[in-house]
Amino acid sequence: MSNSRSNVKHHPLVQEDSPLPGLSPIDSPVSGTPPRGLSPDRLLPEIDMEVFSTPHDPSLNLLEVPNTNWTRSPISSDPSSRASSTANLYDKPAGLAGMGLNARLAFAISAAAFGSAFQHGYNLGVINNPQTLMEEWINSTYYDRYDEPMTEQKITFIFSIIVSIYCVGGMIGGALTGLFAERLGRKGGLLINNAFALVAAVLFGFCKMAGSYEMLIAARFVIGINNGLNAGLCPMYLSEIAPVSLRGAIGTAYQLVLTISILISQIMGLDNLLGTESLWPIALALTGIPAIFQLLALPVCPESPKFLLITKDKPMDAQRALTWLRNTNDVQTEMGEMRNEAEASKLVPSVSLREITMNPTLRIPLVISVMMMVAQQLSGINAVIFFSTEIYKSAGLNTDAALQATIAMGAMNVLMTFASLVMVEKFGRKTLMLVGLSGMLVDVFLLFICLLYKNSHVVVGYLSIFLVIFFVVMFATGPGSIPWFFVTELFAQNARPTASSIAVAVNWTAAFIVGIGFLPLKELMGPFVFIIFVVLLILFILFTWFKVPETKGRSIDEITSIFKQTAYGDSRV
Repeated sequence: MSNSRSNVKHHPLVQEDSPLPGLSPIDSPVSGTPPRGLSPDRLLPEIDMEVFSTPHDPSLNLLEVPNTNWTRSPISSDPSSRASSTANLYDKPAGLAGMGLNARLAFAISAAAFGSAFQHGYNLGVINNPQTLMEEWINSTYYDRYDEPMTEQKITFIFSIIVSIYCVGGMIGGALTGLFAERLGRKGGLLINNAFALVAAVLFGFCKMAGSYEMLIAARFVIGINNGLNAGLCPMYLSEIAPVSLRGAIGTAYQLVLTISILISQIMGLDNLLGTESLWPIALALTGIPAIFQLLALPVCPESPKFLLITKDKPMDAQRALTWLRNTNDVQTEMGEMRNEAEASKLVPSVSLREITMNPTLRIPLVISVMMMVAQQLSGINAVIFFSTEIYKSAGLNTDAALQATIAMGAMNVLMTFASLVMVEKFGRKTLMLVGLSGMLVDVFLLFICLLYKNSHVVVGYLSIFLVIFFVVMFATGPGSIPWFFVTELFAQNARPTASSIAVAVNWTAAFIVGIGFLPLKELMGPFVFIIFVVLLILFILFTWFKVPETKGRSIDEITSIFKQTAYGDSRV
């Protein structure tokens, strides 16, 4: 110790130049000055309860040191791992992050997910059923303008733009995730993002009245930006408001609501509801309702406590937010954990695009996040759904029965996604990804065989129906939901927005590639197009088995430590 501190009695449990967990920089500066009201002599294995309050608000306790046993953790001498070591100065007693779900947290989840994931899923599915009606309207609109009908090729081209421009907007929205998350906050970004949805809803609703399919194209582009931002901001917000013990389940809520909204869009597109010549613009314009819901509900909920504490350096606001979300004043332990992460993040600057791609400790989880997103889109789910109508008809189902089977498939997707919400905390992320991808591999190969011999026997047709439904079940088990929130579990606060921007943009890019490239490949290869997905699924399974870590129940410090060890060759992921 320095001479200025020679009068302070040393104790083996006191770390010099290191703050105690839960202490703010005001109460425990890195110079080692003991916190106010707590002398080192009292830092014995049995620590009495001490309460410290800031002078700004004496009524709000910022720290309670519980009566517990603290044990010393080793600190690495490697400066590159100092941030990780600072966050783990003392091992925490078991059960500190075991808080469960409560009404306020459930409300915040609903406000975020139903206003965001619902937009995403609804706009994915709502365009399919009224396709024929929309193509007829495009042709009649063109005829009214130019007194001649549009060619079949041009109608197909215009409709393909309407479909694909949505993914282009999604790519842009995904790339803007980091900017929105850092400048406006997770909650603030979600609220501002609703402006895109409301603009799109107006364009959808009045495009037919105005006789402008250009308005329809613009609306799909704008709602794509909204959905791309939602896909990055909402999982980030859900992950940061969730207790560690429920982080996976709450992260899965995004995919659950997405599947529910796809099912609702399919139902609303029925010809006895909104799938009519006069009402299809209303079906598209309903995307404004989730935006209005979120604008009314989300302001009641707090901003992400981690964003408030770590990014904005507002500990008082962060504690108020955490107290509201946990519905209890007993949040000192979790606040202490967040302070540890905040102190560690101060040692590491905000992560830029160059840093996240050049630094091996960040590049490794980035590659994993990107591969999980690619695996979701290139798994063959879009191909199987596209072939579903053909498969149903080959089994002898008429058009109405095939549509009902498609809706039943959507319902099964919802049920299995709900099941994965429970299973993800029981079996883990990696296990469910492997089970889902392996089941899809076997399924898509059998489906390829059935399509080759679809006319040989009626049993083959019914087996194909079963395989389509089972493929959706396997997709919903893990690959459908886990990639959306997995990226938020692999990165610390300073890298999370940049990583989410990249991963979400890659997801939308992969979706765009599938949307543009699948039809030409189908025309060229027929059922043999499924062999491509067989090969891709094998690669995704091998990558997941060897490279993807299990994050269930692990803190962000434990997860980042895995990548540090991998980067320096101490162990393998």
